Amino acid sequence: MIPIKKLVVPVLVFYFFVDVQGTFYYDCEDVTTLGKVQSLAVINCTSEEPTSKCRLRRGANTTIDLTFKSDVDLDAIKVVVHGIIAGESKSFALPNSNGCNDSGLTCPVTKDSVVTYTTSLPVKKFYPKISVDVKWELRSKDDKDIVCIIIPSHLN
Repeated sequence: MIPIKKLVVPVLVFYFFVDVQGTFYYDCEDVTTLGKVQSLAVINCTSEEPTSKCRLRRGANTTIDLTFKSDVDLDAIKVVVHGIIAGESKSFALPNSNGCNDSGLTCPVTKDSVVTYTTSLPVKKFYPKISVDVKWELRSKDDKDIVCIIIPSHLN
């Protein structure tokens, strides 16, 4: 029989890992894409239930790991992020909107390849405590969506 003390640490580590790996999102409606999302992890996102909003802690960094399969060859990838608050879409300036630089991706991306885009960004302390749907798009050089997702979120 395994002593309880030896079980506590692995259980706590598992709970912590699950708690910070939010994976709830949905595809943008009425958008034709050039790829398909395979998985999404939002690190430093907590939630009581898989279907509830991603709670992002103000004053901390959040990391996005977005794995997708490309249906076309891609020479360049542009990242576009909007915050949707009460139906109003506001552009969010990223420190790096070039999806091919410092993101884990190597361009060109070939058709049928599965790749992971990764980025970290600060959730600034001065941001208000509000609910916001984060619309995250990866676009081709022709400004067509490769993938488009919405992450329901709340800034805490």
